[in-house]
Amino acid sequence: MTATFDSPAALLDSVGADLGTSEWVTVDQSRIDGFADATGDHQWIHVDPERAAGGPFGGTIAHGYLSLSLLAPLMFELLHVESTALVINAGSDRVRFITPVRSGSRVRGTASIAGAEPVALGVRVRLAVTLQIEGETKPALVAETLTIFVPA
Repeated sequence: MTATFDSPAALLDSVGADLGTSEWVTVDQSRIDGFADATGDHQWIHVDPERAAGGPFGGTIAHGYLSLSLLAPLMFELLHVESTALVINAGSDRVRFITPVRSGSRVRGTASIAGAEPVALGVRVRLAVTLQIEGETKPALVAETLTIFVPA
């Protein structure tokens, strides 16, 4: 279910709002290989299933930054702001990679609005996000992300 707000300004009164949980997304080897090609990071723990099988994780794992990049589409599932001309990724204040995402795993995001403040372009929102891994007790990552919603 998507939390919908009438405008960027409506986010200012929504600090503490729980945005819920996204759908599951599969992180398969094809996605990992594509990320390796896009970034030039072809470390064997990501792209060499044979070698990685004997490594510390028992198989290939997603890049930490691949896991982090999945937050953007997962957060769009959870948060929609009407009367917005543009949504800008303004970075992250805190990111912690906790559990590796093994190839073939499914992940999903949860989020809440941890802060919101007016800025020159609109409203900057701080989201407290967690990327969960199906079947794991500890998440893949926790982060505080910053997004600017520019009014239409």
